[in-house]
Amino acid sequence: MEAFPVGNANDLLYFTDGTLAYAGHHLHDPGHHLHTHSFMEVAVVTGGDGRHVSLAGRQSLRVGDVILLRPGVWHGYEDCHRLDVFNCCFSTELLHRELAWTREDPLLGYLLWTGPYSLRRRGMLTTSLDDDTLAECVGHLDALHGLRFASMALHRGDIIGRLSLFLSALARTVARDGDATEGPTHPAVVHAMRLMEARPEHRWTLRELADRLHLAPGYLVRLFKCATGLPPMAYLSRHRVELAATQLLHTDQSIAHIARMVGWPDQNYFARRFKLHFGLSASVYRARFTHNAVQLESGTIVSRGPTAG
Repeated sequence: MEAFPVGNANDLLYFTDGTLAYAGHHLHDPGHHLHTHSFMEVAVVTGGDGRHVSLAGRQSLRVGDVILLRPGVWHGYEDCHRLDVFNCCFSTELLHRELAWTREDPLLGYLLWTGPYSLRRRGMLTTSLDDDTLAECVGHLDALHGLRFASMALHRGDIIGRLSLFLSALARTVARDGDATEGPTHPAVVHAMRLMEARPEHRWTLRELADRLHLAPGYLVRLFKCATGLPPMAYLSRHRVELAATQLLHTDQSIAHIARMVGWPDQNYFARRFKLHFGLSASVYRARFTHNAVQLESGTIVSRGPTAG
């Protein structure tokens, strides 16, 4: 990464082309407005205090608290007193490519893929680190931040490695909380996820998905719920609303067109599913967040407002 990973042009912040991951401190005092983004974000509180605001409500923050957000989730901070947040951001492309293996790991798979969807979390997972784990995570984030000027050709493995070590430490803490499942994710569940994600616009049914996997529908549901806490069609619904949020923020396509693109030609049904997940209608979501959403222009991710927070 010869160029700085986050730049500024005409009040637009952006990730430079080729950036794999970014880590940096953000000081919030007295707060930060509600916003959203199209990448994965993990926020680690390293100083001060404040309150996190999201669809889940208002959560008091203290040192050691961690918030993981899937793409499209909106959030903000209020009543902050020198709240120091160490943010780590990485794209869904990296998640599906370099970190694709994490889907099959019981701890990392839960942290990144299924935990934020389960138990009605709607794309957000929270935990709190003890002092030793916090120090370990900050060490990995400092190293990741220090790699921001490193050559991608020489340090790609270092960047992915540091990110993996940071995420692994978080995953162990979440497992300690008792949420993560034990044992590797069943191969049929992983295959089902990939099939649905590869063709979200397809009119998937449980029967067709089970037939593709040569399993009985009821058995597939049991496997899927055991691994993710959700039946397959509910998992597909979460994936579709994330895709829809990205399109709402980054394109001028009509809501009806976006609904068809993600597999819901019935716009009324799409509207109900979108609002159930994000707590806002698609039109309100677009109007509220487009001004500071991350934009993709000529291979570069551009954002009106902070890239993280």
